[in-house]
Amino acid sequence: MVSATSAGGTMSTASTIFRFRDVGGSGHNLAFGLIAVALAAAVFYVDTYTDIEGAVAVLYVVTMLLAAQATTRTGLLVIAAVCAALTLLSYATTHRNDADLQSTIRLIVALAALFVTTMLLLKTESARLALLSINSALKDSEARYRSIFDRTRVALWERDYSKLRSYLMDIRAQGITDIKAHARINPAVVHHCVGLIEVVAANEAARELLGPQSAAVGTLRRSALPGQEKFLDVLQAIMDDARVFEDKVEARADNGEDKLVLLSISFPEDPAAFNRVVVSMVDITQREMALKAIAEAQAELTKASKAATVGAMSASLAHELNQPLGAIVVNSQTLLRWLDRDPPDLIAVRRSAERMIRDSQRASEIIQNTRSLLSPSSNKLENVSLDRLIDETMALMEHELQRSGTTVLVDRMPDIPPVSAVKIELQQVLINLMTNAIQAMDEAGSAQRIIEIAMERPDIDHVSIAVRDSGPGITEDAKAKLFAPFFTTKVTGMGMGLSICRSTLEARGGKLDGTNHPEGGAIFEMRLLIKPEVEHG
Repeated sequence: MVSATSAGGTMSTASTIFRFRDVGGSGHNLAFGLIAVALAAAVFYVDTYTDIEGAVAVLYVVTMLLAAQATTRTGLLVIAAVCAALTLLSYATTHRNDADLQSTIRLIVALAALFVTTMLLLKTESARLALLSINSALKDSEARYRSIFDRTRVALWERDYSKLRSYLMDIRAQGITDIKAHARINPAVVHHCVGLIEVVAANEAARELLGPQSAAVGTLRRSALPGQEKFLDVLQAIMDDARVFEDKVEARADNGEDKLVLLSISFPEDPAAFNRVVVSMVDITQREMALKAIAEAQAELTKASKAATVGAMSASLAHELNQPLGAIVVNSQTLLRWLDRDPPDLIAVRRSAERMIRDSQRASEIIQNTRSLLSPSSNKLENVSLDRLIDETMALMEHELQRSGTTVLVDRMPDIPPVSAVKIELQQVLINLMTNAIQAMDEAGSAQRIIEIAMERPDIDHVSIAVRDSGPGITEDAKAKLFAPFFTTKVTGMGMGLSICRSTLEARGGKLDGTNHPEGGAIFEMRLLIKPEVEHG
């Protein structure tokens, strides 16, 4: 009676375990649990209250197998302990006074079978839980992938290339390694390869790019593929076991519109994974059109730049030749006057002729220097004395200075070293600055017309020449555009002088700045490198 009561209590405990396990399970699991409880009770009864000899307790293994379908790891341990307790209880009840070796061996075998079965079931349960975890992770990963695939704005296809790869590997095994050469001999191979590709899935961006028909699941449409040459490149990449294919290709949409796209295909390492190859397309039609427009604009800009260069040369020639040609005219008129005298003053005639020769030579140098702007290597640097440069420039400007009644004051600084430069270029800049000063004072009607030229050495690498006039100075509106091409404040000016002067000096590593002097008038400073390391150009 005591044993029966114990068995009933044990079965009640097992039932409680199964009920807890079944809270989240199904009726199927509950049925397994109830059968396991009934079987445990039957095994205990047969083993304890019948005369059947044998290892009846081994049948508790079946109880464990049934219980494993309805309980947890903890439940398995509890049930194993209950079954072991029932086995020991039955042995103590039936062999209390007559225990022998055979019954003891049967007890050990039953307990061992129960132990081994429990360990195996626990291991199986661990594997099951791990597999469930892996499946759950895979399911989450697939959901994330599908979400990214469907929502990204890049056109994506999942295509089945497995049949195509098998075909290409077969012909490669036959010794064919160049698919393009093979296609030239067998034109039908391209159509055959297209038929081996199937669309598994496509996202919304793919349907927007090429249309719903090109993104439909099933056999791939020929129009959705790149041109034949590019398609053969894709086939060659598969034959060569390439991991990635990427190129700009043309694809035709369902509406017949041709689009330039960036095609990218990632081929998996595992041949079995060729049933889901991801293909992406990015529409670059507008970008390529913009790049083409930029290239065309750059070509037009190059033409315009060449035209501007020619224009600048023409403007420079017109601007710079005006002074020596004007001087030649004045000297010619002076020469005629000396010849008209009775008797002619031949000494004065000779002096005028020499001046005409000098001014003609200067005009020739200006033309030669302007032509050399297109080939900077022809410009030869020489050591230029700034004192001599200023003196020669004043001699060239003699008639203009006399005509305008302008006085030039030169502040010479001792020990100013010569600069390595192209003499004619510096002279052109200095003449331009002096001419601008004279014209500014003429237009303003200045009573006192003075040009001050000062030399300095601001640092060990540079020397400077400053040209200051006694005119009205630079207006606020003109300051910002002073060196801009075609900007001028003169009625007859072309606006090229200062722009050409600055460009000339900067090409040799120098600098030209202009501003108003605190005591009145405008001042322009030429800063020159004494010995440039290289010739700038």
